[in-house]
Amino acid sequence: MGEPIAQREAHMKVLVVGAGYAGTIAANRLAKRVKTADITVINPRPDFVERVRLHERIAGTGTATTPLTSMLRPGIATRTGTVDKIGDGQVTLGDGTGLDFDHLLLAVGSTAVPLPGTVAAGTWEGAEEARAALAGLPGGGAVTVIGGGLTGIETASEIAYGRPDLRVRLVGQTIAASLSAGARERVRTGLDRLRVEVVTDSVTQIDPGAGEGSGDLVRLGSGAGFSSDLTLWAVIGSVPDLAARSGLEVDPDGRAVVDAYLRSVTDPRIFVVGDCAAVPGSRAACATAMPQGAHAADTLARMMRGRELTPYSMGYVGQGLSLGRRDGLLQAGRRDDTVRRFYVAGGAAAVGKERVCRYAKFSVRTATYTWPRGSK
Repeated sequence: MGEPIAQREAHMKVLVVGAGYAGTIAANRLAKRVKTADITVINPRPDFVERVRLHERIAGTGTATTPLTSMLRPGIATRTGTVDKIGDGQVTLGDGTGLDFDHLLLAVGSTAVPLPGTVAAGTWEGAEEARAALAGLPGGGAVTVIGGGLTGIETASEIAYGRPDLRVRLVGQTIAASLSAGARERVRTGLDRLRVEVVTDSVTQIDPGAGEGSGDLVRLGSGAGFSSDLTLWAVIGSVPDLAARSGLEVDPDGRAVVDAYLRSVTDPRIFVVGDCAAVPGSRAACATAMPQGAHAADTLARMMRGRELTPYSMGYVGQGLSLGRRDGLLQAGRRDDTVRRFYVAGGAAAVGKERVCRYAKFSVRTATYTWPRGSK
């Protein structure tokens, strides 16, 4: 049973910190449901970044940004900047400015802490750096992608597809571990077709300039090593420390602890959604961020009208990845995110993955989105 909380709807000040998939759909969904809400979105850049397309941006096969103003509903204000701290009903921006709020949605996502000598492939800043470096590499150069998850696979595949004149390596202790056994084998086949060399090992150190020519030496856990002209870090392993820095209760990984309605257990005025929220059973993905952002907005709208609240519930349907522009894989899954044996691969899967990406952007912009409930 939810808890009815009557609040004054008119002129309610709501701040949304972060304009990724979770924050943007939350802002649009709330604006759609509560016409009188005063909503301001705070984001480090004036663009909405399609994180699922960063590998395309790196390889030069596509783009990943859209002006944020064209993604938000009319009436939603924007503020370009960072939040230094969240206090008691007020945030302090990086420039020292303070903004008051009645409610706040924290959606700062996740980030990467790359190994020294590497460039983070999963962040916008890292993707831009990687794109520029890759564009400057002459034919025959060597690119190494560290990380055997879906981000690493997509990045290595896209570079190999867009720049077939380069030597591309993918390094990971396991490759596509989140997929079924058959799907993992199909991923390896796709990588082979693109001539991506797969190295199942860990990387311990990067020695700048110690490789062949002016390349860096990539040292492996096994003791072996090889030269690399550009080394990308495709591991997402941390979240910004804004929640912890602001005194909110966090889990050992720094994610804010939330209640059944996605509110901070420290301050119920604050909703936390996306990668930075400690929601049991969730994984970092836009398929996670969008339901959480939408549910938080729906819950806040109910709170403003004194209606009964509904606990958050969400089930997964599978995973998808691209292997260049003409190949891909769609893995069927259960609601609890365990995988099934069934998967689709090839050109049809590449088209399917592209449609999923387009649907995600459409849903964020229109706030029209539904999702399956979690398993009981």
